[in-house]
Amino acid sequence: QVQLVESGGGLVQAGDSLRLSCAVSGVSGRTFSNYAMGWFRQAPGKEREFVAVLRASGSSLLYRTYYTDSVKGRFTISRDNAKNTVYLQMNSLKPEDTAVYYCAAEQFPSSDYGTPKAYDYWGQGTPVTVSS
Repeated sequence: QVQLVESGGGLVQAGDSLRLSCAVSGVSGRTFSNYAMGWFRQAPGKEREFVAVLRASGSSLLYRTYYTDSVKGRFTISRDNAKNTVYLQMNSLKPEDTAVYYCAAEQFPSSDYGTPKAYDYWGQGTPVTVSS
C-alpha cells in the first residue's frame, strides 16, 4: 500500500516561488531511501513531462539530481528520508510552468528516470498556475 500525496501547489504570479511536497507512506524509511524520486508535470493537451529526479548513485545512497533544461537554475529537488518526503522548490516561476505536478517513485532505479513508464508509484498531482 504505497501511497504518494503531493501538496503545496497553488496560484502565483510570475517570478514567485512555491515549494511542493510529496509524502510517501506504506514503506519503511530504509525502503524509501532507495527509491528514485521524481517530479513530472502535465499541462492540458500535452504529454507528461519530466521535471526533476533525485536518485542514488550505486549503493552508497549518495544522491544525484537531474533536471530538464527548462527548469535548471530555478528548481531544486530534495528529500528528507527521515520524513519519507521529497520536495520541489520552484523559484522564478514562469507562466509556462503552469501544469499539474506529480511526484513518482521508482522502486528499482534505472537509467530511464526521465520516462514516466519507468516509475512504479504516482501521486494524484497538485496543480500549479502561474499568471503573467
